[in-house]
Order: sequence, then structure tokens, then C-alpha cells
Amino acid sequence: MKKVLCYTMLLASFSLLQGCSSEEDSVASITEAQQTTATATAVSFDSDVDAFDVSLDTSAFTEQETIPADDEDYVENTTFTKTVNIVFTESGATWDGDVNDTDLTVTATGAHVVVNSTVSDTVAYTVSGSTSNGSLTVYSDRKFQLCLAGAQITNPSGAPINIQGKKRVFVVLADGTENTLTDGTDYSTAKACLFSKGQLIFSGSGRLNVYGNNKAGIRSSDYVVIRPHTNIYVETTAGNGIKGDEALNIYGGVVNVQVSANGAKGLSSDGHVLISGGRTTAIVTGSSVYDSDEADIAGSSCVKADSTFTITGGALYLKNTGKGGKGISVDQQARFYGGTTAVITTGSTYKYSSSLDSKSKGVKADGDIVVSGGVLKVRTTGGDGSEGIESKSVMTVTGGSVQAYASDDAINTASHLYIQGGTVYAYSTGNDGIDTNGNLYLQGGNTVAYGSRSPECGIDTNEEGGYTAYFTGGNLFAIGGGNSTPGNSNSTQGYVTASGSVSKGSVAALFTESETLLVSFTLPASYSSGSMLFTAGGMSAGNKYILTIGESATTVSAQQYGSSGMGGGMGGGMGGGNMPGRR
Repeated sequence: MKKVLCYTMLLASFSLLQGCSSEEDSVASITEAQQTTATATAVSFDSDVDAFDVSLDTSAFTEQETIPADDEDYVENTTFTKTVNIVFTESGATWDGDVNDTDLTVTATGAHVVVNSTVSDTVAYTVSGSTSNGSLTVYSDRKFQLCLAGAQITNPSGAPINIQGKKRVFVVLADGTENTLTDGTDYSTAKACLFSKGQLIFSGSGRLNVYGNNKAGIRSSDYVVIRPHTNIYVETTAGNGIKGDEALNIYGGVVNVQVSANGAKGLSSDGHVLISGGRTTAIVTGSSVYDSDEADIAGSSCVKADSTFTITGGALYLKNTGKGGKGISVDQQARFYGGTTAVITTGSTYKYSSSLDSKSKGVKADGDIVVSGGVLKVRTTGGDGSEGIESKSVMTVTGGSVQAYASDDAINTASHLYIQGGTVYAYSTGNDGIDTNGNLYLQGGNTVAYGSRSPECGIDTNEEGGYTAYFTGGNLFAIGGGNSTPGNSNSTQGYVTASGSVSKGSVAALFTESETLLVSFTLPASYSSGSMLFTAGGMSAGNKYILTIGESATTVSAQQYGSSGMGGGMGGGMGGGNMPGRR
């Protein structure tokens, strides 16, 4: 961070407050009509990023789904030639259908049912009934359908459903039914309350409730797919919510996950996580914890992907209240292509030792972060180190809406940040709005950044490391204790600087000296006595521009690169008083 520079820039800006009165005549022609136009066309930002909440929502909604004719993950593309019906009772179970004594057998000890299938045919099993001490274990050489049609199964000594076959399992939730699975607190025969060695593919418009008391709620040693129309609720007290070891793909449906164990994850995969539809909510309350086997901290997170995370559609709502907890934690690239992602973390830092800790983050990616569509909204309030969006590599915004509100840096990159389109709003209560440890490339879009008091900045580039800001397009308004400014002739777009105060809901606008409106922003938050930086597409160094904040105005000269001195300040602070000479 350029602590000294930010402080120097702030002092320079306030030293100019006394000299702006000579410019008043040049702004006399900015009329109320022009200000009204600026207000009407102002770029607005979602102002509830500091106040929105996330809660579970199990209500259903209407979804559309197209069935690909050649996709084997869709149960509709498989013909089942044999059927077996299993009905649980409190102390036992009954069954009928294509059961024989050789290659498709069903046995039971009390209400603990075991199916062994070596048939070459595909089998559709339907399970219903209720037991407080039972289970279903399936060994199958082939893929099969498991239709839950009002099944209420509790296994106090193990997993209610344990599938040992390695092929696809189509879990169909029968329309109009509610199904509940509850496991015991101590067992080692399966990895989850509902476990499968093969792929788990959920469909159907019924409801499934899973209560995990020992390990994960739902887990596949392969991948998990959740399709539209499903309604799944998972609550775990000792493990992860839903895990697909190879992948977790949520195409739609209503998914609610609530996890309370320390170090646990709501939605996770050792591979990738994909969200393309539906409404998914994950709430995590467990703290991070020290993992003695790994000699490292195991952080709790709402979403954890050891490979990539991608959202292309639907809605993803996440809340983590645990110490050191993450909203989304990704080992490789995080990609926000569409849909709505809303993340809250409130936990403070988890400290294991003086040299080993875990800080809460809204979105953390060890690789690149890419935003090209949809809405990404993040709030982190855990104090020092609690950053909103953090990339350990490069972050690129080409479209969509990014909103980050944080105790620490709202947006932080270990390398470069490219803003090429979309809207970006970054607000920090205790550090920089945007902090890059590489270059900041402003090439398009609309950006507003608020930093804390000096030496913190609205935008902060790693100048000590030889990096800078490049303005070649786009619009940006930044305010804070100071701001990084371009330091290289490759930055081709002019910028202006000033100092003063702004009020939430006021309009900041830039006009050419000939009174043409360049850009206007409806400011999403207030700030008292800050250092401002403003740039807009088409600005040229050496030209004068009229900067208005609310009903205050001044004329400022545009720079291109090099000098970090501030332009003309607003007498009495921007955002107060009447516009000088306004007709």
C-alpha cells in the first residue's frame, strides 16, 4: 500500500480548497435542466449491499427444463426393464416385483434392507414407508432408479441409504411426497447420510430432507447432479452438506443447506462446482479449525471447490458466521458468468497460533476471478483481514454487476485487475476500496470505489512494486484518504481530482467545458472530507471539465499521467451549498 503517497495526496487536495472561487464564473452555465438530465441518466448501484441478509427459503417456484435426448444423466433417457417395490414399516419391510433367488435378491434384518443386483437389466426401485431403526443398502453392477415416494428412514447406527454400486443412481423424488433421511451419530460404514459410490442424480418435484449427525448429508464418490423442480433440504452437525467428490452440478431446483460443524463446507467438491439454475442457499455457522493431519487450518466455507467454481444462471445465497469462514473458496478459477450470487461473512479471524490464522473472505480464489454477467454481491464484516473479493491471481470484469462491502479491502488482487465492462461498486470501512498488487486497467464499464481514511484509498495500486493505474476507457469515481493515479504514458484517458464531501443519493457528474455531459453516478454512500478521482471515456489531458457533486460545482483541469497532485477542490466541501451562478 502506498501509505505515504495517499497521505500526501490528501494534504495536497485540501490545500487547494481555498483556490476554487476563481473558477465559479466558468460553471455558471450549468443549468438546472442539465443537472436534471445528469440525475436522470446517472449510473446507479445497488445500495443494499451493506444491509441485505440471507436466510433459508424452501418455497418452490416454476422452472423450465429441456431434456437432452442423448444425455445419460437424464433418467428419461433410460428404459427400466425390472421393478422392485420396498415398503418400510416400523420394525420391518416388505417388497415385491422382479425379485428372484439368483441375481436380484432382497433380504432384511428387522427394517435393515439389503439389495444385491447382478442382473444385466436396469432396475427401478420404489421406496416408501417409515421406520425409526432401518436402512437401505444397495449393491448393483448397473445403473438404477431409486424413487423415494414418501420414505421416512432413520438409522441410529449408520446411514439410512448406502449405495455401494459404482454406476449412476437416479434419485427420483416422487411428485407430492416428502421424504426424510436421518443418520446416527457414530458409524464408519458410509461417508454420508445418503451415500453412493457412483453418481447421484436428483430429479422429481417431491421433497427430500436429510439430517446428517455423523458425516456429510449427501455425498457421491463420483459426482452429484441436482435438476430443476427438486426440493432438497440438508442439515448437518458433524460434516459437509452436499459433496460430489468429482463434481457438484446444480442445474436447478430449490436447495437449502445448513451446516454447523467446525471446518465444514456447505457445498463442496474435490473437482468443480457448477451452478446453472434454481435457487441454492447455504448457511454455515461453524468456525475454522486446525487440522492436525494436514498441519494446517481447515476453514469453514459455504462453497468449496478444489478445482473451479462457475455460475451461469440461477441464484446462489451464502452466509458464513464462523471465525475465519469463507463464502466461496476456490483453488483454481472462479467464474461468474450469470445468475445472482449474494455472499455474507461475519466471522472474525480464527487464530491457531501467532503465525497461523484464517481470515474470513466473501469470495477467495487462488486462481483468476472472471465476472462477465449476472450479479455478484458480497459483504464481509469480520474486521481486519476480512476482504470482500480476493483473487490470488488476476481479476477481470467484462460485464454484470459487482458489489463488495468489506471491513478490509473490498476488492483485492495479488496481480492485475482489468475492468472492461459492467458495473463495479467497492466500499471498505477500514481499508482500500480497490487494492491491486499489480496494475489496474480501467478499459470500460462504470466503477465507484470508496476507501477508508488516510492512508487508505479509494483505489490503491502497488506503486512500490512498479505497478500503476492505466485509464484507457470506462468511467470511475473514487473517494478515500487518497487514490492512486496513472503513472505511465500508456494511460491515454484523462482524469481529474478534487476533494470534499459527498452524500448518499447525490449525483456526481462530469461535463465538458462546453457543457456536454460525459457521465454521472448516483453515489451509493456518504463520505466526509475525502480525496476524489474522476475519469470518464473521452477525457483528454490539458482540457478543463466541470465537476458537480449534488448542487456544488467546480472547474478542474484533466491530467493524463505522472503528477499525483490534486485538482481544484470545492469550497465548503463537495455536496454542500448551491451551484455557483446557476440560472
